[in-house]
Amino acid sequence: MTSSRLSLLSAVAVAGLALTACSSDSPSGTGDAPNSGGSDAAAGELTQVTVGLVPLAASIAVEYGIQEGIFEKHGLDVEIALANAGAAMLPAVSNGQMDFGVGNPLSVLTAVDQGLDMKIVAGYCNSADEGEDTSGVVTRVDSGIEDYGDLAGKTTSINALRTLGDLTLMDLAEQGGSDPADVKFAEMPFQDMPAQLEQGNTDAIWIPEPFLTTALESPDNKLLGYSFRDSIEGMPTMVTFTSGTFAEENPETVEQFQAAITEALAATDENNDEAKKLLPEFMNLPEDAATALKLDELGGEVREDQIQAIGELAVKYGFIDQEPDLISMIIQ
Repeated sequence: MTSSRLSLLSAVAVAGLALTACSSDSPSGTGDAPNSGGSDAAAGELTQVTVGLVPLAASIAVEYGIQEGIFEKHGLDVEIALANAGAAMLPAVSNGQMDFGVGNPLSVLTAVDQGLDMKIVAGYCNSADEGEDTSGVVTRVDSGIEDYGDLAGKTTSINALRTLGDLTLMDLAEQGGSDPADVKFAEMPFQDMPAQLEQGNTDAIWIPEPFLTTALESPDNKLLGYSFRDSIEGMPTMVTFTSGTFAEENPETVEQFQAAITEALAATDENNDEAKKLLPEFMNLPEDAATALKLDELGGEVREDQIQAIGELAVKYGFIDQEPDLISMIIQ
């Protein structure tokens, strides 16, 4: 069975692309340079592809698909590369260092707006329609912040600027009667946010799983709300993408990957408990934390209406210049 292999892309990494690696026992060996989908993997007739992931809980769906032989069944040998943020993967996918990436849809829209030829291959995960969600805004109980409008004049920490975190919070602050320009944002790694909130160095944090559950374990913290779905119901939080060049030159590989990732996402969504058993090693996460966290709603469907809504907000708040042409961006 194929397993994820060590990805050593630092020699060709673009500036700002901080990659870590997944362990390997692949028969192809470790440290192999990723191909562009053209040659067969060493084991059998599999095509090797490199997939960029952000180290979040939902990313386990790719590893689960590898371990369950789903990608192998579709003729693919998948190598995983981890990047600090989805936006960092886009140049690497664009110039062929990675074949596919998984990241938030706004990053893809921004890349296209800036001239990169990117294509959405499939969906990946979405904000929950009801009940608990997998990302939200956390404040201190005594902060005086009772709704999104109260974030005006305060500092909210997010992992990266000009992405879904600040976009949706600007929208919600405006819905709450405040000037979205008055919401202050600070970049901070997710793992640092709870401590900085406790020390009073930030007023609120936008934070996903597994960090959200940990932050809410403190009785001094409270959940302000699930900002993604409060802004756009059913919002896709990550999508699967590739470059236009790769799609044009490797249509069969793209079709294989599209089918494989869709099946892997459905299998992970159906077998959450089994998939979460892989998280301790995949994310260096304690077993009890992995068991307790909630995985995102996973699925290969591309939610075009919601992505269009993201694009409209992005134009409104100056993140991008033009609303996206999704017909040309989405591989059907």
